[in-house]
Amino acid sequence: MAEPRRMVYTLDEIPKPFGKAFFLGLQHVLTMFGATVAVPLILSPNLKMTPEQTAVLVASVMLCSGVATFFQVNFGTRLPIIQGVSFSFLGPFFAIIGLTVAQGGNVSMQYIAGAIILGALVEMLVGFTGLIGKLQKFVSPVVIGPVIALIGLALFEVGAPFAGGNWILAGIVIICAFVFSLILGPKKPFFSLFPILLAVVVAYVVALVLSVTGVFAAGSAGFVDFAAVKAAPWVRPPWGAGGWVLPWGMPKFDVGFLLVVLAGYLASMIESYGDYHAIAAAADAGVPTDKQISRGIGMEGVGCFFTGLLGGFASTSYTENIGLVGLTRVASRYVVNIAVVILVFLGIFGKFGGAVATIPGPIVGGLYCTLFGLIASIGLSNSAKADLSSMRNMMIMGFILFMGLSVPAYFKGTPLVLEAEWLANIINSIGQTGMAVAAILGLILDNVIPGTPGERGITAYKEADKKAVSA
Repeated sequence: MAEPRRMVYTLDEIPKPFGKAFFLGLQHVLTMFGATVAVPLILSPNLKMTPEQTAVLVASVMLCSGVATFFQVNFGTRLPIIQGVSFSFLGPFFAIIGLTVAQGGNVSMQYIAGAIILGALVEMLVGFTGLIGKLQKFVSPVVIGPVIALIGLALFEVGAPFAGGNWILAGIVIICAFVFSLILGPKKPFFSLFPILLAVVVAYVVALVLSVTGVFAAGSAGFVDFAAVKAAPWVRPPWGAGGWVLPWGMPKFDVGFLLVVLAGYLASMIESYGDYHAIAAAADAGVPTDKQISRGIGMEGVGCFFTGLLGGFASTSYTENIGLVGLTRVASRYVVNIAVVILVFLGIFGKFGGAVATIPGPIVGGLYCTLFGLIASIGLSNSAKADLSSMRNMMIMGFILFMGLSVPAYFKGTPLVLEAEWLANIINSIGQTGMAVAAILGLILDNVIPGTPGERGITAYKEADKKAVSA
């Protein structure tokens, strides 16, 4: 019988020397950086921002990620999970921008900040009252497995399309990640600890050389462009325009915008619920307790509240870094806290954030291709706690997995139109989120269709609870 997987560093262990821990933390930052920067870069053209404003927006998002991660890792679930801006909020944010951008990008960001702060209060209420934690009594591996799988699979649109900008660079990342982690890693521990960081460094050096020699033309996907470095300030001021706190001005509050953003919060909470199970599995920490889940969602609300004050976008748990923990088998909270310091540093010292922003998109796409599939496999392994020979389970799991991929495609092509536009926005946002679709359908079917605790995997969860992280 195969030996159980062993962690290189468990939750409470501290990698030594410090240099090793630092680079492990930096690897977390590099893994989440592409997705973190993607959202502000997607929204800034609609906000009609200048390069200088865009640099501030990117820096603000980095600072917000660091602050939100600090609360989550030390006071929330206390699992090694990075927090960052969520794609679930893109639809609501686009709606707010469309209605307010005529008044200026700063004004749009003030309304976005107000909606985030109000939504954060709702998320804190849902989390700290224990409402979200009680879901665990109704969510079995039959549901949570496909939901976790969809967290990775639903991101397929940012895998090959991002990598396809330059398959040479993306291919280098993918090949190096496999070679370093699975071929050289078992022989040399150094490679198993830093497979992603080393893969990014190798690909970046190649991109830089080919850019300097003119092989990659300016403006091409693989070109290393230092314009972001020039636009970014050395040090951002604590207050005032472009500062750490309220860089866009005082938040503006609108109930209609709150209702729109709540759709993003709902999808985010459902996704985070799955992420907590995924990171616990990747970190070999047992099944998250009700208290952990409630505290985690509540602290996500706290993180979002500060995000609204610091000029970024709503934060949620980051799927990308779950794959990194599973790949490196490094679950140390100390390492993630180092990542927190790096993120805050990048958010305050703009030039460094601008420098990291020079990483070409195809390199990030290579990371996506490497890590997102691993998330799906973690979800499928979670499903193994249920009876996979049961026709009941097979039908439910197959149905919600398929619908989690198919329903979002339907809503994206045929969005719902209602006189109550705010309600249509909420339904469309949920319908376009595969994890939300799978979770809702799974919860209904798994709790309505009869099944024994052993068949549903509830018994396995109770046994695994003994290994859960101490609350």
